Amino acid sequence: MGLSSTLSNALGGMNASQRGIDVLSRNVANQGTPGYHRQSLTITETAYGTSAQVRTAELTRAFNEALEKQHLVAVSNSGLHSARASFLDRLQMHIGKPGDANSLDTLYSSFENAMQALATNPNDVTTRAGVLNHAQHLVEQLNLLSGTVQEMRSETEYQISNAVNDLNRNLNALADINIRILDLSQDETARLSLMDERDRLVAMIAENVDVKVSYRADGTVALMTETGVGILDVAPSQFSFTSGGALSATSLFSTDPAQSGVGAIKLRTPSGLEIDLGAQNLLTSGKIAGLMELRDNTLVNMQDQLDEIAAGLALALNTVTTEGTEVPAANPGDPAGFEVDLSGIRPGNSMLLQYTDTTGTQTVRLVHSEDGSVLPSPNARGERVIGVDLTDTAAVAAALGPDVTVTDQGGGVLRIMDDGGTSSTIASMTAYTTAGGNQGGAAALNLFVDSHGVPFSNSLDGTDQKLGFAGRIKVNPALIDDPALLVQYDAGISLGDPTRPQALLDGLKSMQFISEKMTSLADGGVRLSGKVNEMIAQMINHQGNVVARAESQASAVNFTLETLTQRMHAEYGVNVDEEMARLMQLQNAYSASARVVSVVQELIDSLMRM
Repeated sequence: MGLSSTLSNALGGMNASQRGIDVLSRNVANQGTPGYHRQSLTITETAYGTSAQVRTAELTRAFNEALEKQHLVAVSNSGLHSARASFLDRLQMHIGKPGDANSLDTLYSSFENAMQALATNPNDVTTRAGVLNHAQHLVEQLNLLSGTVQEMRSETEYQISNAVNDLNRNLNALADINIRILDLSQDETARLSLMDERDRLVAMIAENVDVKVSYRADGTVALMTETGVGILDVAPSQFSFTSGGALSATSLFSTDPAQSGVGAIKLRTPSGLEIDLGAQNLLTSGKIAGLMELRDNTLVNMQDQLDEIAAGLALALNTVTTEGTEVPAANPGDPAGFEVDLSGIRPGNSMLLQYTDTTGTQTVRLVHSEDGSVLPSPNARGERVIGVDLTDTAAVAAALGPDVTVTDQGGGVLRIMDDGGTSSTIASMTAYTTAGGNQGGAAALNLFVDSHGVPFSNSLDGTDQKLGFAGRIKVNPALIDDPALLVQYDAGISLGDPTRPQALLDGLKSMQFISEKMTSLADGGVRLSGKVNEMIAQMINHQGNVVARAESQASAVNFTLETLTQRMHAEYGVNVDEEMARLMQLQNAYSASARVVSVVQELIDSLMRM
């Protein structure tokens, strides 16, 4: 091998060492830079006849496609569960724990104790004031919790809007990165830096929506959701969000855009196709999916439970139960039945009828509806439910069928008779109506009322009266003006008469309720039932379980994300000790090559002197 070949080889070694040192210094300089992937230089040996030479072949970055995809799934899951856990933890602070001073169970217990004291000593002015005071604290907490739930639902919309803006900004930036990566004329180092930025942007997108990424051979990426909706190929799709404004209990999600009362998130593809992601349930993970789950299900479930409790409070005190009067057959084989007074009936009041016909024993609840509202059938009690105008005998007869006869006896009395044979036999008939005025002979009382002092009757006409009732419930203003009405159920009744206070207390302690709405299966599939205090305990326990489950899920997915992040750091990160060891090798190699150059220079100088 001649001197020229030796010199060339030495210079090639010096160049390779220098480039290696450049890469090494860049790695060390970016040791703490988020998203930086360690770079390395590939050295190859080239043979020319009897000589060999090293040269730099390729600058590469540490990258593991399978690990990246696992990381993106974990990032999306973390976005979903972290959003849920954050909101629900705040909600738990408002609900409190069983026995806390301002928790519903404590406030209800204080109210019931005050009612017990009133039943024992109805003549005491202070005791009557205590009942109203504890009732006021109870409704204020219900109002506060309902308001908090709706404020949090509105906040989810605000956060969804911000997340959509971030999505569009990151998608546009990623599309620009794709184009710049395709420019092969740029410096190799700059191209690898673009790939680092590419992966960082993909992870930021995955935090908001679930994504599947395709890494192409040219360094660009394509994105779609887990459900197959493309969000980036050559050009990015654009997300949009139309806010529902300040949400209330009546602002509910519907797959029908015309019926939905909440904001809609849509995606428009570069070809102009518009997709309603919420209506078609196309987001399965990510922060936005978690916020939508909170807004449309979890927080709505909480509102429903609060409404059930508020409705139970009102109905336990204002429901007048009237057993039907038996109407015997005039002669053997003649029709027999029952009649009941329905005067003053309100929408939502009901009549329970039990009879036997050719198909078996029937338990039918006829719910008074003046606008023909459609009701579920059967209800949670297993009763067949019919929504009908109970003042319209023809409508009631049509609803019950031909085996019974329905007649109006005047004065609001409804009579239902069997057929006098074996086709139908009526066993009982009971009316459940709402107390009218504050006095008038009924021990029941509208202690808790709806807006503008309207009695709560659980009406389904128009908007379901129960919907959002926890935010509207208040103490009857007439009782605040005249607390004596807590005792005097009729004019002239002695203030020492315990009839009304005892009847109200009995209603609280005995009336059973069962919710028609069950929480989503994701939140345990719970249906409140029992007395008011039992429903309160169930609600607090259920919401505690929901929070604990959300925190557990968030902890699990965050642990998975942390584990994957550590793996990525180990595979992509810069170990300064290793880099320093490599630096010593490169310095030694550079020194050796430099020594060869020096020797060759000396030999050439000697030759020139000859």
